[in-house]
Amino acid sequence: MQTRLEVDYNEFKNIDALDEKILSALMIDARVKWAALADKFGISAPAIADRVRRLEKAGLIVGYTAQLDALALGFDLTAFVSVTLSHPQHRASFIDYVQENPAVQSCHHVVGEGDYLLKIRCRNTAELEHLLSEELKALPGIVQTRTTISLRSLKDTTVISLSTPELEPDAPDL
Repeated sequence: MQTRLEVDYNEFKNIDALDEKILSALMIDARVKWAALADKFGISAPAIADRVRRLEKAGLIVGYTAQLDALALGFDLTAFVSVTLSHPQHRASFIDYVQENPAVQSCHHVVGEGDYLLKIRCRNTAELEHLLSEELKALPGIVQTRTTISLRSLKDTTVISLSTPELEPDAPDL
């Protein structure tokens, strides 16, 4: 699979409504059989497989994963940590740390308060304290962290809405 930096985003312009339907179906169930998609969309299983391979090659599908129940596995704590770096020269070591640390589920370069926003999953507050105090704050160039602990996740999905909602005919232009 390609990394996001290697993807030719012009290729994305070549997807059609069937590609969008296939992508939507795979987001919900990546283990669905080609034959089931073929029946659902009225084309052959080999044609579905060819389209999926093309979508993978184009970089629209970047991987397949199993969604696990973090709470059932003992990861009871979700925290969002805003990180401020003192200088861009420290970015590479910070990004290396983020990429290597399995507790960091996502990292976003942001505008606003802080430079990066991390989503972290831990088993408990002691694990989070160690990660923040002994690991993250020990990195060169970390000026500040601000942590928010989630009490409960009401929605946490990887599904992207591919369809654009139509404006109602009488809706005012925004």
